[in-house]
Amino acid sequence: MIPIPSGVRVWLATGHADMRKGFASLSLQVQEVLRRDPLSGHLFCFRGRRGDLMKVIWHAGQGACLFTKQLERALDHPQVSEPHLP
Repeated sequence: MIPIPSGVRVWLATGHADMRKGFASLSLQVQEVLRRDPLSGHLFCFRGRRGDLMKVIWHAGQGACLFTKQLERALDHPQVSEPHLP
């Protein structure tokens, strides 16, 4: 288990993201689309097109982390208006 400090926000990207992207590409989307700092210590979550794969980027203070999780069943993504990742 990875301890997450109190006060950390979890940002869920609407739509789907290209799961071939790594930390650098996903953090660029966080900067350009969400207008947030990917090195802020918050969690930024992305889901794949089929909804069965998730990626989470997090800067833990000592370095960048990229977590990938294969889900047993696809997730329906919540419908949210703005902002969203293309």
